[in-house]
Amino acid sequence: MTTLTARAKLTLSLRITGVRSDGYHLIDAEMVSLELADTLSIEAGHGVVIEGGGEVDPDDNLITRALALVGRTARVTVSKQIPTGAGLGGGSADAAAILRWAGYTDVQGAAQLGADVPFCLVGGRARIQGIGELVQPLEHIPRTLTLLMPPFGCSTPAVYRCWDEMGGPKGSNGNDLEPAALEVEPRLDQYRRALERATGQTARLAGSGSTWFVEGAYPGEDRIVVGTVPAGG
Repeated sequence: MTTLTARAKLTLSLRITGVRSDGYHLIDAEMVSLELADTLSIEAGHGVVIEGGGEVDPDDNLITRALALVGRTARVTVSKQIPTGAGLGGGSADAAAILRWAGYTDVQGAAQLGADVPFCLVGGRARIQGIGELVQPLEHIPRTLTLLMPPFGCSTPAVYRCWDEMGGPKGSNGNDLEPAALEVEPRLDQYRRALERATGQTARLAGSGSTWFVEGAYPGEDRIVVGTVPAGG
């Protein structure tokens, strides 16, 4: 059995610079890898199992698609620590871990699995452009961050759709998707205010949500403190 680590990603900033003719949005973002991670166990066989969640649809998960991309078969058991729908790239991180295990390094090719997979494949700290397929590695800057993850996720397609319907607003806090996410999921605001009250800092939304974060360590019952990790860490 082989054990893999799939690091969460955090989008520190996100600007939308255009929309392609096919509807895909062009971005200019900064992303970092976090200590928070899923663990994947790989052994001979077939199928994907989420611990505590049983079997998943073999035709509708990023791990199976990643295995198909590299022409491999395996039975993969995932111990989930990255919440689904939190904007932390859990599924993308799992897929990227499979690609690394198989020795696959084509960042452009990884983009066919999803916009966050190229960054998760490279890891560390990077500037992300295009629709996610352009990854420019940056020098690692050690950071300590406090995350607050609401008990619900946000639909990335719904948030982007709302951003379009709102006329493409610019986010005042470094994330252009923040106004649309708050429109799609109004409950986000109460969690933002809770984090700001607890820390005295201005909370920022991670990508399309639902995670809020601030710089610094502010441990609490509903918050986790994480550090950033360099590529390969």
